[in-house]
Amino acid sequence: MISSSFTQNNSIQNTMALKRIQVGERMSQAVIHGNTVYTAGQVALGAPGESAADQTRDILSRIDALLSEAGTDKSKLISATIWLSDMSTFNEMNEVWDAWVTPGDTPARACVESKLAAPQFTVEIGVIAALD
Repeated sequence: MISSSFTQNNSIQNTMALKRIQVGERMSQAVIHGNTVYTAGQVALGAPGESAADQTRDILSRIDALLSEAGTDKSKLISATIWLSDMSTFNEMNEVWDAWVTPGDTPARACVESKLAAPQFTVEIGVIAALD
């Protein structure tokens, strides 16, 4: 049997409103639920076909803008998932990432090699951040 405190907490959580940011036909670029912001995977729309470093810079700039629009920033990152089309660019991406993250506030992170949706994109990054 489910305890009444679980049922009550579950009901409260289920009634929390969602706020969607930059809503498109296929997906929103970010969604806020409770005190958490979830971004869609971001690709380098401003740097397609460029180096992994340039694509990472473009993506992180996009993430900064999304987090700002949501009311938070990179110092409140909880988790990041990074997809690389070729793991040989891991160090190149990491140089840009390491310069970007807030020292002492680095998120949990996973980085995997994956075929991405379009060949001109070699890096994709999605993050989860707290609002407070």
